[in-house]
Amino acid sequence: MQIIFDFIKNNRFLELFRRYKHIILYLFFGVVSTIVNILIFALCNRIFGFNYQIANIISWIFAVAVAYVTNKIWVFESREKSKSENIREAIYFYFFRIVSLLMEMFCLYLLIDVFDIDEIVSKIVSNTLVVVANYVFSKLIIFKNKSNNM
Repeated sequence: MQIIFDFIKNNRFLELFRRYKHIILYLFFGVVSTIVNILIFALCNRIFGFNYQIANIISWIFAVAVAYVTNKIWVFESREKSKSENIREAIYFYFFRIVSLLMEMFCLYLLIDVFDIDEIVSKIVSNTLVVVANYVFSKLIIFKNKSNNM
């Protein structure tokens, strides 16, 4: 435990946080939106008995709303833009999230229908791939900002 406190005291923690801030925050809020996604998926699929693809779309809607707000405000700090720039960001964000939804749906189809893997396990695996794709889309295209460094 002392090693952790020494690490934080010596500013190495702050230095690493500043250096990898976007990635750390993206992963943190990615975990938050992934938890929302998986919980709503499980609720719709296991409790309400919806088909896994319908449950996936419903959970996607909630997760994307959480992801948009957290990515815009805290991860990529995309503020003080004109109305047209904000609209462009929102359109790009939702467009690329639809692309990743289609990727996820295809992945779920392969894992569940072709390889007969459990729905929740398949959801976790496919969601992990989607998180990586979404970071690349957000960093390089959607919230493109001169101050964002990978």
